[in-house]
Amino acid sequence: MKTSSFRNTYAQISLQALKENAASFKASLQSPACSLMAVVKGDGYGHGAIVAARSALSGGADYLGVAILDEAIELRDAGIEAPILVLGYTSPHALREAISRNITLTVFSTDVRDALLEMASEAESPIKVHIKTETGMGRVGVQTKEELLDVITPLYQHNNIEVEGIFTHFAEADNLQSTYTDEQFARFLSFIEAIEEVDMNVPIKHCCNSAGTLFHKDKHLDMVRVGISLYGLRPDVSLEFPIELTQAMRLFSSIVSLRKLPEGSSISYGRTHKLSSEKVVATMPIGYADGLSRALSNKGFVTLHGQKAPILGRVCMDQTMIDVTHIPDAALGDHVEFPIDEMAELTGTINYEIVCAVSKRVPRYYEEKYS
Repeated sequence: MKTSSFRNTYAQISLQALKENAASFKASLQSPACSLMAVVKGDGYGHGAIVAARSALSGGADYLGVAILDEAIELRDAGIEAPILVLGYTSPHALREAISRNITLTVFSTDVRDALLEMASEAESPIKVHIKTETGMGRVGVQTKEELLDVITPLYQHNNIEVEGIFTHFAEADNLQSTYTDEQFARFLSFIEAIEEVDMNVPIKHCCNSAGTLFHKDKHLDMVRVGISLYGLRPDVSLEFPIELTQAMRLFSSIVSLRKLPEGSSISYGRTHKLSSEKVVATMPIGYADGLSRALSNKGFVTLHGQKAPILGRVCMDQTMIDVTHIPDAALGDHVEFPIDEMAELTGTINYEIVCAVSKRVPRYYEEKYS
């Protein structure tokens, strides 16, 4: 992750916002015994995994979550010693590396189960695992009680394996009109009941993502997993936060060219925009190689001096043009901001994708608070 650059395009990230967001979630949990997992996969949703993890831990997070083993190793290599759960699949050939670094593994398949059983005896300390159950996401996880018992029983019985957790994932916890989350929760509870009936007690039961944590407090159980809203972004832009959270990332570029162009001038590749009258056109050094979606061509906008300036023509790989005719004090070097939620709405996607797409060539500048 670049933290210095000669560029006029950058992401500004508030470490204080990340810390305070974690603290706000921690304070909102249904029970003081409930743990908070900060999910820092996807390079901390584009914010930087290491700094996001450290900020969340300083704000009260108890556990870290990542998608793949490589992400967990990055955190360990940075000296982070907090518990880390790999939420996705880890191949049998990679298990020894995870075990050697005290990384908790998700198990839902017999190949991983069998590989862990083979190597458990040689492990220096108990191997921690969480069992993933499928309750309606259609992605991964054991699907039946019989499959659950087949996967979990030999792991639970091994004296050098600790089945620390069992979990599922909600598909539409951000849809407050739907009963599907309640249905998924009931299925999850039935899985828990199935293992408890045979005297297997798993200490950490978890199912809530950001939306679940915010809007389904009755389902917090032993731990919640907070991802997108740790970064101050709403899981659905139609929802208002019920707790105080601050957006941590802001994306900026600046004006490097300012020119008056006559009526009829065409802008950018394919000449998809022709000026209907004389306009003042500004160019910014940001494009789709930086993660700015080409779908914003001719319909996105930036904010400059408190006003919207529309994108003209196609977003190029490295540059984008805007109309600043109505902003008379626009000047070379002025900073413009790209509104994250609005970009998501205009391109038919979600804010998760916008922040994750900000490419590695865009430097991240970390500040305690926004200036």
